[in-house]
Amino acid sequence: MTHDISKPTMVISDKSARQIFEETRSNPSRAKFGFGSKLAVINVDPQKGYTRPDLFPKTGYITDPNQMNHINDVSKAARDKGLPVIWTHVAYMENAADAGVWGTRTDTPDSLQNIKYGSERHEFDDRLEIDEKVDAVYTKRMPSAFFETPLNSFLNWHKVDTVVVTGGSTSGCIRATAVDALSHGYRTIVPIETTADKHESFHFANLTDLLIKYADVVDIAEVFKAIEEYQA
Repeated sequence: MTHDISKPTMVISDKSARQIFEETRSNPSRAKFGFGSKLAVINVDPQKGYTRPDLFPKTGYITDPNQMNHINDVSKAARDKGLPVIWTHVAYMENAADAGVWGTRTDTPDSLQNIKYGSERHEFDDRLEIDEKVDAVYTKRMPSAFFETPLNSFLNWHKVDTVVVTGGSTSGCIRATAVDALSHGYRTIVPIETTADKHESFHFANLTDLLIKYADVVDIAEVFKAIEEYQA
């Protein structure tokens, strides 16, 4: 049998990204990576520039109104079990000299490279409960929480084999962190209620892609169950 390689075989669909995501995750035969022996929670960029559209309407977004509560709850549950909790946020030097090529596409007050150290856009959301006595806090400059941060060394030291990735944006820094986590050999878990993006199409399309390739995309209840069952 021969195939006509001159014709595209990409699937065409009039379903929404949300519908495709729900159909994909409802497949009972889809295998999971599952939870390993020890997890850490990585909260990616829940900072005001992204979580407060009332302050920053051009860059902020809300998908689940309870996202900050979910992040707090899963972080507290992990912390109470002695499991590592990590927070990242993005910022750059005053002259943006450390923004690299990522900072070259636009240059407006809302542009990425104009998130300055110590600015309100750099600050974590006020609703978050961060314990800096025991939580690791990193400022990053690129999408992945692993890129040019101590994150991988920190996880290795704590003998972590599973990471729970929360925050935003689903299509940007969540995806990049999840792909890097898998590439570093971690089982990667993305709780749906803890992630957000600017548009539902980006959000659900990337949750689908993560689910198919790189991570377990689950209801947050599964994460709480795994944390509850953890024994040091």
